[in-house]
Amino acid sequence: MNQQNTPLVSIALCVYNGEKFLREQLDSLVNQTYRNIEIIAVDDRSSDSSMAIVREYQQRFPFIKIFENEQNLGYVKNFEKAVNLCQGDLIALSDQDDIWDLDKIRLQVEGIGDSLLIYHDSALINEDGSDADKKMSDIVNLYSGDNPKIFLLFNCISGHSCMIKKELLSWALPFHKDFFHDQWLAYVAANVGSIAVINQCLVQYRQHSSSSTDILNKRKKVNKKYHENRDIVKMRKELKWLKHCNGYKYNKYPEFVNKLVTLFEERLDTFFSFEYSNLLREDYDSLYYIPRYRKSNKKGFINRHIWGMRAKLLWTRIFG
Repeated sequence: MNQQNTPLVSIALCVYNGEKFLREQLDSLVNQTYRNIEIIAVDDRSSDSSMAIVREYQQRFPFIKIFENEQNLGYVKNFEKAVNLCQGDLIALSDQDDIWDLDKIRLQVEGIGDSLLIYHDSALINEDGSDADKKMSDIVNLYSGDNPKIFLLFNCISGHSCMIKKELLSWALPFHKDFFHDQWLAYVAANVGSIAVINQCLVQYRQHSSSSTDILNKRKKVNKKYHENRDIVKMRKELKWLKHCNGYKYNKYPEFVNKLVTLFEERLDTFFSFEYSNLLREDYDSLYYIPRYRKSNKKGFINRHIWGMRAKLLWTRIFG
């Protein structure tokens, strides 16, 4: 790529107590082969040496701009602040503990075309930086296109892999603090535009116990006897997300999303949910495009959803 007259790319870097891995990540950001960049580093009230590290890099790389929150905003709202501070026509999201391929920005700029969002595959690494011998594409199917139904029940797009056109923000902001901003950006982008994918690992995606997501199940399992039935907790969380999607005023398929929400909610308080199962059958290829592994074939999987939550709870009480 001829670097003359190239668009400015803003890298939105959110920082919070990241001293352990921050230097490695900053090294991979400042050494990108695409040179027309700014790094917007927003610290969410770190109590470690994170900001001292960022200031040290700023002395050598003046395209790093530092902002410090007066109060802790939390992961999602900190990203919202960061993207709002970005000046570039293109914005790349960055966590503090990964390692980027040095050609990541260049390849995404070249590949975004008419899409509103472009992302890529990632190689998972362990906390110590060793290879986890797994890619994101080993766990989920990577989607490209303009079908928002894909992102109603699952997500294959991680924030660290995203580059978006700044215009997408006018359709997607504000972020809701209770939902991952990357899935929301994907859902919005598919509703109002399209998504592109690069089938190449451009980030070493670090997995550890304090990660915001837990791809490799690093966290300890919670003792169930102190908590509600995990299926109910999971379904209530999913319902809240679906209602959020249903409230989006630019939905491409508003009637479908509304029907999905209605039947999903009814399933929480019924013994049988034939209509919900039928809906899954009709749109199975969209709603279940992302998961690579399922416990049963399509027919068996859909038939399991005939049972409402009341039936599942009764089964659990009887058979344990």
